[in-house]
Amino acid sequence: MRAIIIGAGIAGLAAALRLSQIGWHSLIIERAPTRRSGGYGVTFGGIGYDAAERMGILPDLLQRAFITEELVYHKPNGERRFTLTGEIIAATMGPRSMNILRGDIETVLYEQVRDSAEIRFGTTITAVDQDTRAVHATLSDGTVEHADLLIGADGLHSATRALVFGPEEDYLLDLEHMVAVYMLDKRPDAIAPGTTGTLSSRGRTVAVINVGDGRTVAFFGYRTEAGTGTRADDPATVLPQVYGDLGWIIPETLAGMARTDSVYFDTISQVVAPTWSRGRVVLLGDAAWCVTLFAGYGSALAVGGADRLGTELERHPGDIAAALAAWETALRPEVEAKQKLGRRVKGVYAPANPLVLWLTQLPLRLAALPPVRRYMIRRFIKG
Repeated sequence: MRAIIIGAGIAGLAAALRLSQIGWHSLIIERAPTRRSGGYGVTFGGIGYDAAERMGILPDLLQRAFITEELVYHKPNGERRFTLTGEIIAATMGPRSMNILRGDIETVLYEQVRDSAEIRFGTTITAVDQDTRAVHATLSDGTVEHADLLIGADGLHSATRALVFGPEEDYLLDLEHMVAVYMLDKRPDAIAPGTTGTLSSRGRTVAVINVGDGRTVAFFGYRTEAGTGTRADDPATVLPQVYGDLGWIIPETLAGMARTDSVYFDTISQVVAPTWSRGRVVLLGDAAWCVTLFAGYGSALAVGGADRLGTELERHPGDIAAALAAWETALRPEVEAKQKLGRRVKGVYAPANPLVLWLTQLPLRLAALPPVRRYMIRRFIKG
């Protein structure tokens, strides 16, 4: 059996690995000319952690995980508001989860599949046709590839979804925020090793995260009016306009954008689709559901969804339709729960009202108090 996978991100690579474990061969099509790296840090747990363990990649992921020793909340001028220790952070995460860069998850998966799957970089999908026996994908290099299944794992702005399911605007729900993420070439002196420093002010959030191995990530998220934020804007122009009045390390962090290899800059939007498959074409990961960083579960759902897809294809040999139906039935309740969470969190992610900001940070402030901290460590870490 053969699959064409559009996208060499977490979802696509995880699908290729899981399919290889059940005896399938995969061709992976990736628009970017080379592999991407970096990205923002995620908390990887839940069904993703369980799937990684079953797929045999958990030890490699754990080796690349980073530990946040201290999470410091700052005022706009850089003064400390309050601090969470590493033990409190671990308690809130739970035992079967880790902090890891999205790019490091991709690296682990890529190293597992690079010898078993064909990966074609700098190529896109331009047309899809299918019949009862196969799916046919026309690619930008002029070739037409044939397979038993086509997996669209090409992210929020999926070309596969547009070609097979309809235009993007029919599926995207704008959550009225923009996000920018990039790697810094130098850790600011104010950010100690193993530390994350963050501040929120008037509808804007910034985090500078030291993730080990000499790497530091800058993260910006801010509110927009509906439909006014667009990824076509230039972040080098927009971010200084939005954050230019803030002190602390913000000027230094913004200056680092000019020296980075790439900047991820996009709207925060969910994908809401009534079905994730049509015939022999299935959407996976952000292309199908994009719960957004507000829910904080996208990487876990991508790996867990890929694992479950392989399981259902193995359980229904030769019956693609039955496998895809069983897969979606099993996965959709968790996806929809995370999407609802993302929509709820939207309102408190970067509050414009100072009182709302104070109220949203109150549970964290309480967790920083010694009696509460001791209880959480005893309850959630020591058992």
